[in-house]
Order: sequence, then structure tokens, then C-alpha cells
Amino acid sequence: MALAELGRFNRNEAHILIGRLESDGIPAIAFDGESSIGDGSYLFIAVRVMVDADDLAAAKAIVAASA
Repeated sequence: MALAELGRFNRNEAHILIGRLESDGIPAIAFDGESSIGDGSYLFIAVRVMVDADDLAAAKAIVAASA
């Protein structure tokens, strides 16, 4: 499995998107979601949503349909 970056989103959007992807059978994970949580700036740091490279096209279609 090779991970590919689907996009960068605010923390809440990223976790909502991950739930949406997983409900369609596309495993996804958030990177950088806990960055700088100690100093309170974690809401300003974009969260990378990662999916399997083989699922990237389908995941992009879901993001486009949600916009």
C-alpha cells in the first residue's frame, strides 16, 4: 500500500471527510492532526488526508461531489 495525499483540510473537515470516505469503503487516515496541540495552534495547521494510491481517483471524486 502506497499512501497518496488527497488534500489538506482544517482539522474538523479532515475528520468528517475521513468518515465519508470510510463509509464508501475507502480507508483514510489523517496526518498532522495533533501537531502543536500543546500550544493551542493545532486548529491553524492543515491536516493531510491520506488514502491508498489506488483509491485516490475515487476519493477525489467524492471530494468534488461534496463541494
